[in-house]
Order: sequence, then C-alpha cells, then structure tokens
Amino acid sequence: MMLRNFAREIRFLSKDRGALFWLALSFILSVIAVSFGVTEVREQRETIANLIEEDAADRANALEGQEDWGSAAYYAFHFTYAPPSDFAFAAMGQRDSTPWKHRVRMLALEAQIHEADTRNADFGLVGRFDFAFLAASVVPLLLILLLYDLRASERSASRHDFLVATAGSSLSLWFPRALVRVAGLALLLLVPLWVASLIAGASGMVTLQATGIVVGALAVWWLIVELVSRIKASPSVLLTSLIGLWLALAIVVPALSKAVIETNNPIPDGGEILLLQRETVNDAWDLPKEATMKPFIETHPEWREYAEIEEGFEWKWYYAFQQVGDQKAAPLVEQYREARLRRDRQAGIAALLSPTSFVERAFEKLAGTDAVSMIAYEDEVRDFHAELRAFHYPLMFPEKDYDSGLLAELPLYKPES
Repeated sequence: MMLRNFAREIRFLSKDRGALFWLALSFILSVIAVSFGVTEVREQRETIANLIEEDAADRANALEGQEDWGSAAYYAFHFTYAPPSDFAFAAMGQRDSTPWKHRVRMLALEAQIHEADTRNADFGLVGRFDFAFLAASVVPLLLILLLYDLRASERSASRHDFLVATAGSSLSLWFPRALVRVAGLALLLLVPLWVASLIAGASGMVTLQATGIVVGALAVWWLIVELVSRIKASPSVLLTSLIGLWLALAIVVPALSKAVIETNNPIPDGGEILLLQRETVNDAWDLPKEATMKPFIETHPEWREYAEIEEGFEWKWYYAFQQVGDQKAAPLVEQYREARLRRDRQAGIAALLSPTSFVERAFEKLAGTDAVSMIAYEDEVRDFHAELRAFHYPLMFPEKDYDSGLLAELPLYKPES
C-alpha cells in the first residue's frame, strides 16, 4: 500500500511544473556552489605552491652575499600558510575574512600577523555563495516553496476532505507527497556535493557527516512547514507566514545574537596590537640599551652573559627590542585571542536557535574553515617564529663567526594540518 502511494506521488510530482522547476533550480544552484568552491580551493593551492617556490628562491637570493648573522636574519623572509582542507570547497568560512598566508621574518611578529593579507575581504561582509550558504539559507526557501500549499491548495479546490477520505487517513496522503518532494530536493542537492567530494579527495566520513547535516536541516524545516501548513488558511497567507519564520530564524535571530555577543565580549582591534608593538619598537631606538636588554633577559635568561651592548648598534640589541615589542603586546594579543574564542563559543550556543547558523557553523567545522581553525594557524605562525629565534639566537648572541653553510639548517614552515 505504501509503495503504491509513493508511486502515485511520484507520478503527480512529474506533472507539477512548479515543483519540477524548484527541484531543477536546487540542482543547478548546488552545481554552481560546489563548482565555485572547488575552483577557489584549486586556486588557493596553486597560489600556495607558487609562493613556496618563489619564497625559497627569494630567500636564497637574499642570503647570498650576507656577512653576518643579523643581516641574514633581517633579509630572509619565510612563507607561512594554512592550506585548505579537502572539504573546504563546501564552506570557505573564515578563509574569506581572515588571513591564511603571511610572509614573516625575525622582526617583531605581532605586527606582521595583524597586517591583513586576505584577497577577498569583501566576502567577509557579503558572504560567499558556497554549498554551506546554499544548504543553510537558500534550501529552506526552496523547501517552503515545494511544500507550503500541499494542503492549502486542496482546501482551496474543496478536495481536501474527499482526498483524505479516499486515502483512508491524512498521514497516508500527505506524508508520501511531502516525502517524495523532500527526498527529491535532498538528492538533487547532495549529488553534486558527493561528486565534488570525490574530486577533491574528501574523506568518506566527512562527506557522510555533511550529508547528515543537510538531511537533518531539511527534516527540521519540513517539520516547521508541516506545523504551519496545518493552519486553515489560504496558500498566500501560509507562504507569507513561512517566509516570515524563515526571515526570523535565518536573519533576525543570527543578527541579534551576534550583536549581543559582540556587546558582551568587547575585543581589541588588530590595529591596536600593531600600533602598540610598533611604538614599542620605534621608541627603543631612543631609550638606553639597558631598558631593552633588561626585559629581554627576564624572558631569555640563557643569554644573560651576552646582554651587555658595547657598541652603538649591535644586531643582538636590535632583535632584543623586536622581541620586547612582542612581549609588550602579548597581554593585548592574548586578550584579542581569548575574546575571539569566547565569541565563537557563545555563537555556537546561539546557533542552536537558528537552523541556518547551525548548518553554516557545522559545515565550517567539517571544512576546517571556522574561527578556531584560523586562530590555530596564527598560533602555528607564532610557534614557527619561535623556531626561527631558537635558530638565530645561539649564533647571534655569542657572536659566532658567520658561516653561510649553517643557513641550510634554517627552519622551514610546515603546517600541522
């Protein structure tokens, strides 16, 4: 009996031009979204590969002909980057608004980190049309358009009671009809995602989790539409009500929660960190050498016996006040980092009130493009800078004879992910 009902609804659906249009549109939008994502990830990987090669050549050229450790450290740049994950094509997330590549050197680091290097800063304002955005924001509208008038149209045509009586129960009539449409929408959305996942080499487990997120989101919106459509009202009233609910859950709730979270968790501006660090470094030129070396030795006591500065300029003093600049900015940096993490945690809780926000955040986490992942990249850059200092300080502070052959052992940046 149930199979006959589904077969009947499939035949009805094949004759419903409006429903077929929305289903076809969902497939086209899904293809476009994953195509944009795959192309962007490919471009980012090509950019990284090219910059790695150019960085090595540039560093070799800069080190050629140097005669002391300080100059070698000063002129050598090092490329750092956060490679996109195999599933990043589905949700570019924070990669559009947060830098995922830097060129750093032995100078004070925080100013280098907080000089934004993001090509698509505008996307941080308008958002990118990727699969996460499609699944979170557009698909609910398509589902509403497919389901809102299933009952209402039959009431308007005075066929509702007759159809229910013929079918034997309301469940056996409306459930197969809605399920066929929801299943068709899910399949047309997910097939391009599955194909793109195979092309990108995403793991089966990640793809399966993404599939579950999409199906779960569709089930939530289906339930919302089902509850509203039980109201005895005209199709236009139901559609207006459902679009109003979509606006509330997809736009108003996320906007209000963001405003509340940002108000309750003030965050320093990255420019403040950059300015404080640079002011500290610039002021050091006019201060007594001891004013620099004392705070440096407090955090690097192993170089205490080499802390005396006898000449007007010495490289170890120069790099000491670069480090002191980072030390001075450290409390503000930690405040900035913790505030961002705190905002992200609270946004995760607030997302439980909005299916749209929940889906986008879930996809960003799967893709490794969420705020936590980008903060982790910044931490990796700091760890790498510490490796550079650990390489140069034992050569620079004891003033060992310059040997360019030792530069072959310079640390190379290797992302953890």
